[in-house]
Amino acid sequence: MAKKPHVNIVFIGHVDAGKSTTVGRLLYETGAVSEQMLAKLKDEAAKVGKATFEFAFVMDELKEERERGVTIDISHREFESPKYHYTIIDAPGHKDFVKNMITGASQADAAVLVISVKDGIQPQTKEHAFLAKVLGITQLIVNLSKMDAVGYDQNKFNEVKAEAEKLLKGMGWKTENVQWIAASSYNGDNIAKKSDKMPWYTGNTLLGALDNVVLPAKPVDKPLRLPVQDVFSITGHGVVPVGRVETGKLVLNMPIIFMPSGKKGEVKKIEMHHQELTEANPGDNVGFNVKGVEKNDIKRGEVIGPSNNPPKVAAEFTAQIVVLNHPTAVSVGYTPVIHIHTTHFAGKFTALVEKKDPKTGQPVPGTPDFLKTGDVAIVKIQPLKPIVIEKFSDFPPLGRFAIRDMGQTVAAGVVLDVVEKKQ
Repeated sequence: MAKKPHVNIVFIGHVDAGKSTTVGRLLYETGAVSEQMLAKLKDEAAKVGKATFEFAFVMDELKEERERGVTIDISHREFESPKYHYTIIDAPGHKDFVKNMITGASQADAAVLVISVKDGIQPQTKEHAFLAKVLGITQLIVNLSKMDAVGYDQNKFNEVKAEAEKLLKGMGWKTENVQWIAASSYNGDNIAKKSDKMPWYTGNTLLGALDNVVLPAKPVDKPLRLPVQDVFSITGHGVVPVGRVETGKLVLNMPIIFMPSGKKGEVKKIEMHHQELTEANPGDNVGFNVKGVEKNDIKRGEVIGPSNNPPKVAAEFTAQIVVLNHPTAVSVGYTPVIHIHTTHFAGKFTALVEKKDPKTGQPVPGTPDFLKTGDVAIVKIQPLKPIVIEKFSDFPPLGRFAIRDMGQTVAAGVVLDVVEKKQ
């Protein structure tokens, strides 16, 4: 049995749009949740006065969430279709939980935006759709749910769809990357099975739309980029860095360079799960022996590339960020800790270039003096130590970052451009 390709899906949308119910129904319909489990959850839901919440309870494992009927933490659940193996990253809908959503979205191959046709577009519908875009998700499935609440009316579906289309287009979502579903998650209409209640609807089920997600091609044709997670010194084996190949290939006897240290070596042996390989591809977590370097030469956070195409060390970079949760304001000179691939560094904001309207993604005229929670902006940042940073469009895993301060994630973003440090 060949392993099915793996797809990460994040569910986003306003707090009462029916995300948890959609997820629960999907897990139930694909056999990931049993009849017994559902019956038990139905009892529990009735007990806490939340009849009809049984599907939502599948994801909301925490007792506090059940009593409030709200999703707090990110839960991970897996299910399968004949085509893919899915991991659902269930992102909370409440404002203060946006930072969890960021961690979720930054790992996702596609997003399912749940909109209730009964309530239409809500503030968080806009916020989440734009965040997903800022964080580099390119494929979107819009699940227009609660069709049962509007009597499965085609006109109501078309009306909300037109409004949502206009919104997404303004944010820069490409029409060909958006799929639309008419569904009732609670009743299971068009989730995994075609509904007979909407003869006018000729589109896909939610599961069918998920199976249409195009997985990014394994970036084997790009130059090797491998952020180092750890370095071991093993007697008789020399120096053994460990990490995940993000792009390109790591090949036996290949001459490699570690940046920012500039140390060079040669790959002598590659191992994954205790098996020797002649080459490692994107997504492979490997350990490998390197000839020509000492253990103290290199450390976590270095990035390996071919010696004739070294990873970029940034003097400064331009990024699009979203401020998630900042107690005061961000202005020029602000120097928080920035987490990127396997490392973190202090980065100083050297310029606030422009703000963007989070509802449309369009630039706001003028140069901002400061940024506050909820703002989306283009900024310039100078790393205070040598660090490898690449453009998100070239090497997504090395161009996506989180900004932390005061023990929390205050912002997140993607790298648009890098000014290379002169060696």
